[in-house]
Amino acid sequence: MELYWRELKNGLNLVVDDGETETRVGGIRVLKKGIQAIAETRGYDPGRAERDLPSVEVAREFVEHFEPWREFFAEPMEVEAEIRPRVES
Repeated sequence: MELYWRELKNGLNLVVDDGETETRVGGIRVLKKGIQAIAETRGYDPGRAERDLPSVEVAREFVEHFEPWREFFAEPMEVEAEIRPRVES
């Protein structure tokens, strides 16, 4: 399994790739109104989303702090340092 950030048109997704599918476990959106971040959860937790962050790096730290992959996958993982490029659809 791999855990990495994937570049998007307007931000990044934190993705777990099991070799067959990519599962989004977090995300960052860079909008005109500012930078937003969310760490996915199985339930409802508004504390895992934040708006008006000062930078993408701060947003990445916010998402990674929650280790959202642990709610969906049992095995330990570390986030790859390199951001993977956007996949054109």
